[in-house]
Amino acid sequence: MKKGCKYGTHRVIEPVGVLPQPANKIDNNMDVLYDNEILIDVHTLNIDSASFTQIEGQAAGDEKKIAEIMLDIVEKQGKHRNPVTGSGGMLIGTVEKIGPALDGKTELKVGDKIATLVSLSLTPLRIDKIKEIRKDIDQVDIEGKAILFESGIYAVLPKDMPEKLALSALDVAGAPAQTAKLVKPGDTVFIIGGGGKSGVLCAYEAKRRAGVTGKVIGCCGSPKSADRLMKLGFCDEVFVGNAKMPVEIMNKVAEYTNGQMADITINCVNIPDTEMTSILATKNTGLVYFFSMATSFTKAALGAEGVGSDVTMMIGNGYTKGHAEITLQILRDSEKLRELFTEMYA
Repeated sequence: MKKGCKYGTHRVIEPVGVLPQPANKIDNNMDVLYDNEILIDVHTLNIDSASFTQIEGQAAGDEKKIAEIMLDIVEKQGKHRNPVTGSGGMLIGTVEKIGPALDGKTELKVGDKIATLVSLSLTPLRIDKIKEIRKDIDQVDIEGKAILFESGIYAVLPKDMPEKLALSALDVAGAPAQTAKLVKPGDTVFIIGGGGKSGVLCAYEAKRRAGVTGKVIGCCGSPKSADRLMKLGFCDEVFVGNAKMPVEIMNKVAEYTNGQMADITINCVNIPDTEMTSILATKNTGLVYFFSMATSFTKAALGAEGVGSDVTMMIGNGYTKGHAEITLQILRDSEKLRELFTEMYA
């Protein structure tokens, strides 16, 4: 059996020498398993929100065209990395084979159902058939195979909640877990895209961490989303606004904070051009957490410079220690969130 690199460089076809995520093409031949790989029988893909929104727009909502676009991405790259957004998503499936080099290094067993916590943009993937596309929740049921590298992280699916419910939460596990680390008692937290999947989880954690002396403000793109967020009760203020209109949003946040602005702004939207909204809503000594995969580093960095803002900006790393456990526990602790996620995703 061939020996593989811990980080999966042995699967990279072009350009040689780079890691799988930035690679243009990787080997998705599932007939040959390297000694440190895990072969997964894939059930469902949870496409990153920014990626699915772009694909759905390109296909004008037509499910057949969405399927064609997805199959074309995998055919050309050996993985599902959206060529426009650069993002992927994650999957759930059943462990089919485990390379011998992982003996004693993993607790996984053949037959375990897992959610991969690494992006589809670096995961070797083969799609044999697209069975169902659920546009409202960015999930696609397939027949296919995938490879998890030795360095790849995962979560064994919990037995106390449906698979698709766990998948929908684990897909954005980094956001609420990072929020738990960032927010301190007394902080004013502003969440852009507060009514979405990652937004409501962040709102829950922000309110819990900021406490009675803090404030949580949510901005939603539609009245329906705002109503949903308000009913959850995690935000002190909720309003409807266009996240692409930075001055308009800045003025609303100034109104709710008596001109003090937010200590922490969390960007959870799935559309581009919201960098300056995040920056202007945040005080100079504050922090902006860009969880959105539609964020442009160039627009954020040069935009902050252009308005003389000294905010600290944090890229939304989808991983932080214990993020899967933290996020699943939120669904166990909050009956309101579990009911919402069950209704929308399970």
